[in-house]
Amino acid sequence: QVQLVESGGDLVQPGGSLRLSCAASPSISSFFSIAWYRQAPGKQRELVASLTHQTTTYYTDSVKGRFTISRGNAENTIDLQMNSLKPEDTAVYYCNAQLFTGSVQEYWGQGTQVTVAA
Repeated sequence: QVQLVESGGDLVQPGGSLRLSCAASPSISSFFSIAWYRQAPGKQRELVASLTHQTTTYYTDSVKGRFTISRGNAENTIDLQMNSLKPEDTAVYYCNAQLFTGSVQEYWGQGTQVTVAA
């Protein structure tokens, strides 16, 4: 059974940092893509960063140079290191994983709230 569990969301001041973690089961090597999305109030969910085939990264323009997606220190986790946070980064952040078993199956975590405010 596929499970994605996010953690690490918090309230942080502008300019601060947070590290989000997505614990995936079964092994993250099962997925060909794991990504972080976010959804701010009143806005559509957007792709923030992705890690494909455990090597290829993608970042949306607004987070380039500030966010880093990588395998986490804990086993079977994908982390999102967020630096120089801005109020516009405030959103619920979701972990997304795609699994190919003849067709693409997509899974979502429950989300973790990130609030950037003074």
